[in-house]
Amino acid sequence: MPSWTCEQCGAQFPDSAAPPHTCPICEDERQFVNWKGQRFLTREALAQTHKLECRDDLGVPGIALTPSFAIGQRALLLREADGCVMWDCVPLATREGIDHVRSLGGLKAIAISHPHYYGAVADWSAAFGDAPVYLHGDDRAFVTRPHRAIVPWTGDNFAISDDISLVRSGGHFAGATMLHWRRGANGRGALFAGDIAMVAMDRRSVSFMYSYPNYIPLNAAAVRRIASSVAQLAFDRIYGAWWGRNIESGAKAAFDASVVRYLAAISDDSAR
Repeated sequence: MPSWTCEQCGAQFPDSAAPPHTCPICEDERQFVNWKGQRFLTREALAQTHKLECRDDLGVPGIALTPSFAIGQRALLLREADGCVMWDCVPLATREGIDHVRSLGGLKAIAISHPHYYGAVADWSAAFGDAPVYLHGDDRAFVTRPHRAIVPWTGDNFAISDDISLVRSGGHFAGATMLHWRRGANGRGALFAGDIAMVAMDRRSVSFMYSYPNYIPLNAAAVRRIASSVAQLAFDRIYGAWWGRNIESGAKAAFDASVVRYLAAISDDSAR
């Protein structure tokens, strides 16, 4: 039986003779159902029309589907001596993509920021001996393809290695997570923010939303919590959710200034 992938958000579902009736991620108010109706593709059909592009993104290897599919995100591969940590995931695992990751040292873990980036985590994990998949337990209701390698971690911090840690910031989702790589950015520290703190098009600031496609902003308390969750972390660079959406240097100051700007913009006392 085939496994099915949601055409709108890229989440993968268990093997079944027929596609699912609905996608809980798309039905949620933060996402949306395809205007043509809920549609699913088999893994094989997706592989016939898309391939994986592997390239560097500001010094970190990345992979993404080409042409762009679903949300259009890319996964990043943080290389350590004992293997890579895949940050966020893509909706397809191909033989060429798996071989490329193996050439970089293989996967020792997968970590996901929130349900919009679950993609084909089960396939990627299985390709590397059931590498653990770290998803925050607060978002477990959105797991569309359960797998034995999924680790529903809890609390606000989780260390994958001495240099790589996960931080539950909340905001976009209850379990929304960012990743801190102490050795990233040539030892100056890097924050992998996904779209929890969205790198803006000027690549000098970030902003915050509860739903990007449906234009629902975050409230002040949620933004303050996000800021508090990373306040003690040292980072000079922020990696966003798409190719090139990064702040190359001075990211800590840019993040802090962006928080102040955002809170002023939604304040009743704002002059904007």
